[in-house]
Amino acid sequence: MKTIDARFARAEKKLPKAKRLKNLNKPYPRCDKLGKLGVTKNLRKNFTLLRKTNSVNLPNFKKHPTSNIQQMNNYTEFNFKIQPLEPWNEILMAELIEIGFDSFTEELEGILAYIPTDLVNEENFKNLEIFNNENVKISYTFQEMPNINWNEEWEKNFSPINVEDKVLIRAEFHEANPEMEEIIIQPKMSFGTGHHPTTHLMIQQMLEMDFTDKKVLDMGCGTSVLAIYAKMKGAKDVLAIDIDEWSVENSKENAERNNVELRIELGTAENLGKEKFDIILANINRNILISDIPTYVKDMNQGSELLLSGLCFFDVADILEVCTEQGLKLKNKQQREEWCSLLLEK
Repeated sequence: MKTIDARFARAEKKLPKAKRLKNLNKPYPRCDKLGKLGVTKNLRKNFTLLRKTNSVNLPNFKKHPTSNIQQMNNYTEFNFKIQPLEPWNEILMAELIEIGFDSFTEELEGILAYIPTDLVNEENFKNLEIFNNENVKISYTFQEMPNINWNEEWEKNFSPINVEDKVLIRAEFHEANPEMEEIIIQPKMSFGTGHHPTTHLMIQQMLEMDFTDKKVLDMGCGTSVLAIYAKMKGAKDVLAIDIDEWSVENSKENAERNNVELRIELGTAENLGKEKFDIILANINRNILISDIPTYVKDMNQGSELLLSGLCFFDVADILEVCTEQGLKLKNKQQREEWCSLLLEK
């Protein structure tokens, strides 16, 4: 099973690999189509947030949003059965966030959802739109979970990441390795620990790139692991942007941990258009990349590089079509499992 924090996108389902890949290739329901299913505008905003990244490979545990605080937390587990499963599983998650749920595990027939026990109030379900939607049937059971120190559980499951024996991504409690470049990350609820193949691929590509005195943009920065590494490789100015307030806060903390100076902003591609960049890093997902690549290109100098990931191998053709239309040329492609990274030049 995979666990999803409320501000993360979905994790891959526990399905055979071939079937999982087929599901990942399925187009995401657009917000306008969700409207036809009876999903209101406010909820569609939450749904979009859950869809921020294509797929997240999280450790198999539930992480409380205040996991930086050493404490014991009483949680209640709700087991929701959903018919039909998609897209209602993620729509339900988006609604449950509004009433205090903060972690989810996808199941074959529904989801497991976790909420601090002191916030449990079944009356709140009556006010959720999805429970009054005739297009979906939902049933549930619940049980109180034993006291668990979520921070301790997180530390047990977060292991250092070694990239090509050159870069070590680790937490502060891991042993240092002076023979490697080290990036120290405390991810909290932000994406980008290096465990997911896309983050690993981005670092792997960055190893061979020249960042000396370059102006760099890390779009959808998450933990800012990529922005931090760009700065460590000699970039003179690095801007990191993310739509998630948790990521912005976490990025500032991680920059301080690694003794690097970053410009960190809350926002989206709409923040762009004010300056040019020599290198743009974007580890997001297919849909957002297809939408935003034209914006990135406008902010690139001639000869600037664009490094992309968040892509499965079957997304590459669509991405390259957009890149070609924008005058970008492919310099390098790397693949890890079913995930790919593309390095392009203007």
